[in-house]
Amino acid sequence: MQSILLCLIPLFPALAALVLGLLPLKDNSRRIHLAAGIAMAVNFALCVWLMFLGDAEVVLFSLGENLPIALRSDLTGRLFLLLCGGMWLNSGVFSFGYLPHEGHEQRYFIFYLLTIAAINAICLSATLVTMYLFFELMTLLSMALVVHNMSKEAVAAGIKYLLYSIAGAMMGLFGIFVFSTQMASPYFVAGGAIAEGSPLILWATLITVIGFATKAGMFPMHGWLPTAHPIAPAPASAVLSGVITKMGVLCVVRVLFFTVGAANLRGTFVQTVLLILALCTVFMGSMMAFKTTGFKKRLAYSTVSQVSYILFGLFLMTPQAFAGAVEHMYFHSIMKNALFLCAGAVILKTGSTEVSQLRGMGKRMPLTMWCFTIAGLGLVGVPPLSGFFSKWDLAQGSLSSGIAVFSWLGPVVLLISALLTAGYLLPISIDAFFPGHAHGETLAEEPRCEVGAVMAIPLLVLTVLNFVLGMFPGALNSAANALAALLM
Repeated sequence: MQSILLCLIPLFPALAALVLGLLPLKDNSRRIHLAAGIAMAVNFALCVWLMFLGDAEVVLFSLGENLPIALRSDLTGRLFLLLCGGMWLNSGVFSFGYLPHEGHEQRYFIFYLLTIAAINAICLSATLVTMYLFFELMTLLSMALVVHNMSKEAVAAGIKYLLYSIAGAMMGLFGIFVFSTQMASPYFVAGGAIAEGSPLILWATLITVIGFATKAGMFPMHGWLPTAHPIAPAPASAVLSGVITKMGVLCVVRVLFFTVGAANLRGTFVQTVLLILALCTVFMGSMMAFKTTGFKKRLAYSTVSQVSYILFGLFLMTPQAFAGAVEHMYFHSIMKNALFLCAGAVILKTGSTEVSQLRGMGKRMPLTMWCFTIAGLGLVGVPPLSGFFSKWDLAQGSLSSGIAVFSWLGPVVLLISALLTAGYLLPISIDAFFPGHAHGETLAEEPRCEVGAVMAIPLLVLTVLNFVLGMFPGALNSAANALAALLM
């Protein structure tokens, strides 16, 4: 049963996409939404089902004697899979209200389902080569989401996304070539499959991590993200930020903790360089978000910063910091999905794309702006919202790491970034609800334009999750600590 389910989870969305492409729907939005909605709901149900089953493994085929293409259900894969399936479903439901004005809904959902099929396979990959093949497939399929409206700007953003992604993947492929000659087994091994970290292994690790971290937006390979995220349709922006960046994080986890091993990397120049890059990205992303006036572009730069919180926790290679990174991966995905979907709702209903145009928006779209505000407070790290808990573990993990300079520099940079996050998100909410007397008089002539139930429900779900996981983080914390204990 487990082997069948392992094959079904990546296969089902791909088959659903094929069926959706063959159906003679003739741009019938209701039927397209029904078919896509059923497919996404079943995909999420399969992900939840797998959480209750034990570890399993299945070999699909082999490219050679030591190159199996295999899937495996382990705790790491299941945690990522559950997050991806849930966020994909949530943003997909929001798309039902957003996409009719964009057009080409059938094409969008075909690629939307194909992309989650590739993501499912990445989460369940049992070897580096399997992960790499589906990682490249995800890049090609998700490009269609970026260029959906086929404008000149969208095509340019898609090309930039593709070039950065291919460059990062080639760096990753170099590492796979090197690692494959030193690994005791082609399969991932908790704690590492390489016995000793030679200079070649260390340099290959540095190059490989930077390459895969391209998807996570880590400096110096972050340039695609502030271009691609704002130009894509809002639901696509949400999953690009909340899900696809996490595939970069997953690949980094697989390289550091399942291939090379933390024991071979602690105290080396590789760890030092990666920590520097992560902290530079945290600070740079926050500063760029603070300076940027475009609504979605500000959120995109915020993603550059916030995902590197996760990478910083991984690079510390201590149990508490690792657990904090896993927690922040979940919390950031929830909060950033909410922020991008709120931005999409505002743009759809009012056409406002600049931060300066959002003054008084709280009176016109109160539900949307309240959801935006709560997600923003969570991203800052205000208790009892979810972001506080993960940032606490990250800071505590850094302070207890004993790594010279970084043990105190990490919390300092995280605090500065939190202040900058407050500086670029909270003024939007303040201006939205308290526009000032003179501006408030003009709002009386502007009608309310709140989103309908189809778009409101995903926003409310994410907002409730932000509260609930902040108040009751125990289950996620236990899973993150169990995974940290297994790998450390």
